[in-house]
Amino acid sequence: METLTNEKLAWNEFMKVEMRIGTIISAEEFKEVSNPAYKMIVDFGEYGKRKTSAQITDLYNPKDLIGKQVIAVINFPPKQIANIMSECLVLGGVGDKKEVTLIEPERKVKNGTRIG
Repeated sequence: METLTNEKLAWNEFMKVEMRIGTIISAEEFKEVSNPAYKMIVDFGEYGKRKTSAQITDLYNPKDLIGKQVIAVINFPPKQIANIMSECLVLGGVGDKKEVTLIEPERKVKNGTRIG
């Protein structure tokens, strides 16, 4: 198991990370980036619709992503990625070959539901 640091995270620091469930409402190939990725819009209910990009092309295609619920961090500062401003970070597990498996809720829940 790979550990990035021996520094422990305090509970109050973890609680600052705003992880919420959202539904992917748009996904398309992100042609303007050097590594294969999709640009997506995720609906977080009362927290709004947010743009993002994700390097998930190994295991997913855009049409299968539409309607899928995912978990994302929504309180990182926006980050410019090619020609879009990414407004959230969709979470996934990274496999041995760098393929990303999205983290999904077990059942459909309200968009904006907090993880914690």
